[in-house]
Amino acid sequence: MLEDALRRHRAGRLTEAERIYRQILATDAHHADSLHLLGMIAYQGGSHDAAVEMIRKAIATGPREAPYHADLGTVLQAQGKLDEAAACYGRALALNPHLAEVHVNFGNILQAQRKPDAAVACYERALALRPDCAEAYYNLGHARQAQGKLDEAAACYERALVLKPDYAGAHHGLGCVHYSLGNLDAALVRQRSALALRPDYPQARFSEGLAQLAKGDFAAGWRNYESRWQTKGHDTPMRFYPQPLWTGEKLASGRLLIWGEQGIGDEIMFAGLIPEAIRRVERCTLDCDARLKPLFARSFPGIDVVSGYQPGRDPGPDIAAHLPSGSLPGLFRATEAAFAATTSPYIMADPVDRERLRTRYADGRPLAGLAWHTRNHSRGPNRSIDLSWLAPLLARPDTRWVSLQYGDHRALEEQAKAVGAPILIDRSVDQFANIDLFAAQIAAMDLVVTIDNSAAHLAGALGVPVWLLLPFAADWRWLQARDASPWYPAMRIFRQPKAGDWQAVVQTVDSALRALFACRRVISDSLAGHPVNGPPSVPPPPA
Repeated sequence: MLEDALRRHRAGRLTEAERIYRQILATDAHHADSLHLLGMIAYQGGSHDAAVEMIRKAIATGPREAPYHADLGTVLQAQGKLDEAAACYGRALALNPHLAEVHVNFGNILQAQRKPDAAVACYERALALRPDCAEAYYNLGHARQAQGKLDEAAACYERALVLKPDYAGAHHGLGCVHYSLGNLDAALVRQRSALALRPDYPQARFSEGLAQLAKGDFAAGWRNYESRWQTKGHDTPMRFYPQPLWTGEKLASGRLLIWGEQGIGDEIMFAGLIPEAIRRVERCTLDCDARLKPLFARSFPGIDVVSGYQPGRDPGPDIAAHLPSGSLPGLFRATEAAFAATTSPYIMADPVDRERLRTRYADGRPLAGLAWHTRNHSRGPNRSIDLSWLAPLLARPDTRWVSLQYGDHRALEEQAKAVGAPILIDRSVDQFANIDLFAAQIAAMDLVVTIDNSAAHLAGALGVPVWLLLPFAADWRWLQARDASPWYPAMRIFRQPKAGDWQAVVQTVDSALRALFACRRVISDSLAGHPVNGPPSVPPPPA
């Protein structure tokens, strides 16, 4: 009877299988296999709580059955209860260490918990048991990416494709590796292979869009960028309002609601398009991160700046249409020429705070702000620079360095002291909590030198000269092989010539600083009536 039920179960005839399992339980209420398999039918039907209940009953009857523990882990993992699922997988493997699929599932949990080294060990154990497991190679590739071992990740994805040529996920993963290596054409080939196999694969569509944007193919890139809402990793959920999404049309009546998405830096960058949106509609409301509200209210006096609109709730009868801010470029930046419409600056700091801080920091030297670290989990390690590597810049006697780095002030002071960095850390400015005051601090600078974080976006939006230090394969928004940004006219970009080579970046920035200040001295001497004997000993700053 059980074998008949199993045949029907494997054939997908779940209702028939369930009926037989229940017939067995009617005569033996503690029949562990029937309890377990009923639980799996409930899981397959999306009834996770019922599945957990049934499988736990099976375990109570047969506690030494490894598959019961393994399948309970699968259900708990689907519920997002990762620690409980991991414990189940651990019990299953203690009973039977030869379950390759359980090693893979255990590795997936460790990967989700940002423990790539432990995840790698799980995948390698799975492959030792099943060398032909394409899924294990795929997941091992994902873990190697998280470790920054891109060549090894590529080899894993390629092995998965040898074993399973129609593996869309492996094509996508390999495309992401190529993107991270700066091979945009190869990345596009792989994402399109994934989409040919799975046209409804939003992560591949989104990744294709990022590669297109990095190449400057804005029209196609922004279209694919809209796939972000269907991806698992997008930082902001889509909002569903009764009003339609705005498509750039004039509104006969009512307000346009623009709502911020992703992070602080993204909200600032996309805010550069708000003036163009305002020209299309008579009235506009901007819903932003509460920390940006004072800054945006000062910068965009013609609109209502609010914070805290609830997704899913009707925003009010005066709202005629809405749009996430990340969709504005698709309306206004379909070509590179369209970026010429960007106003610079478009963000205004508090002038009183700006002058107060500039006076406090002044010692006769130019003021240069510095930010060197980001806590971004996925991309932060590649973007961040160890403060000690910036020693040649910090040793310059002609510059007063001011920290624009967020974080605990005491920890920052200890970090600076440990490397002998003469950098001013102003405890009165909390760069993360009080962004309005942080903007005033940046506005007080003559120059900002920063990695890819919110300081770069704020400086660019404020029109402060900003030098951006980027890893070899940078984020899509900075395009590829450019030393300027279409988003921020006052920005100059310094890129690693090869992956991990921050030393070359620092040397180039040091030379650029020397040229900049030499040029300033020449101009200052000329204005003061002092003769200038011949050209300066260093070249003038690049245009």
